[in-house]
Amino acid sequence: MAREVLPAPGPSVFLAGPTPRMSRPVDSWRPTAIAELDAQWDSDVPLTVFSPESRDSIRAAHYDHQVGWETEAREQADVVLYWIPRDLETLPGFTTNVEFGLDIAQRNIVLGCPPDCPNPERNHYLIWVAHRHGAPVCKTLPDTISASLSFVGSR
Repeated sequence: MAREVLPAPGPSVFLAGPTPRMSRPVDSWRPTAIAELDAQWDSDVPLTVFSPESRDSIRAAHYDHQVGWETEAREQADVVLYWIPRDLETLPGFTTNVEFGLDIAQRNIVLGCPPDCPNPERNHYLIWVAHRHGAPVCKTLPDTISASLSFVGSR
């Protein structure tokens, strides 16, 4: 969880994508992703899942602490799973766009963009960039997780 001590390197996935804001409450997609990772992970070796959400919704005292932790965790992860259920009202993902741009040429990425999200047209450019860089693009969260797990341990 956000800002907790990063474990020693090992099999790992970072869950990148829009995070619900306190001002516009909406359920997070990450608990569903974690449950699906648990269901699909078939190794006796523990899988580390980096989540930029805070335990018990405790926010960072300083923005730099959050951003620094996220950057280090994305760098350490075997794969960065981008799930972008774009909704300009509740999950706009503007920071996600920047992170995606920083990561696409530097690390293993899988992009998930559900076509039935409220604003799928806002994902077209990210999909184009992912294809250009050879990153897998998926339409469902289970498929995005499956594609992501294929990169675990491949660094």
